[in-house]
Amino acid sequence: MRVAMALPPELGGRLFGDLKAHGHEAVFHASNGADLTVAIGPLGVDAAITSARVGYLSASLLAACDDAGVRLIAVVESSAERVAATNLGLAEIIQADAPWQEFHAALTATPWESPTRTASPEASGANGTVIAVWGPTGAPGRTSLAINVAAELAAQGNVVVLADADTHGGAVAPALGLLDEAPGFAAACRLAGAGGLNHTELERVGQRYRSGHGSFWVLTGIGRPSRWPELSAERVEATIGQCRSFADYTVIDTGFSLENDEEISSDLFVPRRNAATIASLRSADRVLAVGAADPVALSRFLRAHVDLLDTVEPERVSVVINRLRAGVVGSSPGSQVAHTLRRFGGIADVSLIPHDPAAFDAALLAGQTLREGAGRSPARAAITALVAEHILPPEPARAPGRRRMPFPRRARVPQPSS
Repeated sequence: MRVAMALPPELGGRLFGDLKAHGHEAVFHASNGADLTVAIGPLGVDAAITSARVGYLSASLLAACDDAGVRLIAVVESSAERVAATNLGLAEIIQADAPWQEFHAALTATPWESPTRTASPEASGANGTVIAVWGPTGAPGRTSLAINVAAELAAQGNVVVLADADTHGGAVAPALGLLDEAPGFAAACRLAGAGGLNHTELERVGQRYRSGHGSFWVLTGIGRPSRWPELSAERVEATIGQCRSFADYTVIDTGFSLENDEEISSDLFVPRRNAATIASLRSADRVLAVGAADPVALSRFLRAHVDLLDTVEPERVSVVINRLRAGVVGSSPGSQVAHTLRRFGGIADVSLIPHDPAAFDAALLAGQTLREGAGRSPARAAITALVAEHILPPEPARAPGRRRMPFPRRARVPQPSS
C-alpha cells in the first residue's frame, strides 16, 4: 500500500519504520499539512497519515483526500487533538502510542466483529427496503418513531440500519445513549463522495445498538447544523444505495423542511440545506409521514402533506398520527382525527399511536427503545402493528389443516323401568 505522511519527526520516524517493516511504501513525507494538501492528488496514494497538531490536520486536507479518494488517518497525542479531529468528522483517529496493529487495521479497513451479523446481502445480491420517516416542523415524533420502527424490524431477525439524515440537528445518537463525536452518516457520505463507501466501511463508521431483542446498526447524525453541506444529494443517494445492499431494512430519520431556495435553484452546483431530506424521501420505498394529534400540529401536517405529495408519489406514503389523546381533540380522539384528515386532506388511511409519555420518558432516560424500556406500552403495540401492516411483507397464508372430525354422539339407550 502506498502511503503519504505529514508528521513531526518523532512520530514520522517510528511510523516510517513500521510501514516499511510490514510491506507498505511511504512515498511522501511532508513537514506540514499544507504541503500534503497540495501534493495528495498527484501522488496517487492509497492512504495518508497526518498528525492532529495545529498546522497539520485541517478541513482543506480532509477535502483534498476526499476528492482524491484517499483514506486519511489522524494521529492524536491529547484529548484536545482528538476533539479537533472528531469535530472535522474524521472517524479514522489513532492514539500516537497505539500499537502497530491499530494502524494496520485503519489502513486495511479491517471490519468490526459482529456475532449477530448475518450473511452479507452484497454477496447474495439482495436488495433491501428503505423507509424514510418524515414530519413537519414542531417535533411530531419523527426520531422516536424511526428508532422504534428500526427496533421492531430488528426484532424480527432482519439486518437493520438506522440513519440520521436530519440536517437541522441529529437526535438519534443521544436518544439511544450513543456517542456522536464522529457523525457516522456524514462520514459515510464523505466516503460515498470519494467513491470509497462499501459494506466494510459502513460497519466501520457505524455504531451497533445492542439489544437482546434485536440489535441494529446506527449511522449517527450531525451534532452541529452548520455541517449540513457535507450531506449533499449525490452523497446521500450513494450512501442509501450502499445501505440498501448492506441491510434488509434501512430506516432514515429525515429533517422537516421540503423547501427549495428559488434564488439559487438556477445554480445546479450550489449545496442545498434540505437536499438530504428530499434525496432520502425520493430514494425511499415507503415514507412514514408523522404528525401529532393536536389542532396546531394537525394544521401544520395538512399544509406540509401537500408539499410531501409534490415530492413523492402518494402510494408510497403512509400517514401516522402520534400522541393521540382526548385532552386536546375531544372524546373519541381516533374518530376525530380520522375525520379531520379525511375532510381537509383527503387522507383515508391513517395509523394512530396513543399518547404514552411515561413510556417514552422511561426509554429516553435509559437510552433504550420502547421494546426494551416499556415493552407493554400501548404506543409500542401500535408501532408494532404499523410495521406489520405497512412495512413487513404479508405473512403467507397457512395451508388448510386437516379438520378434526367430532366424536360421534352415542345414541342414548333407554333404561328398562323397574
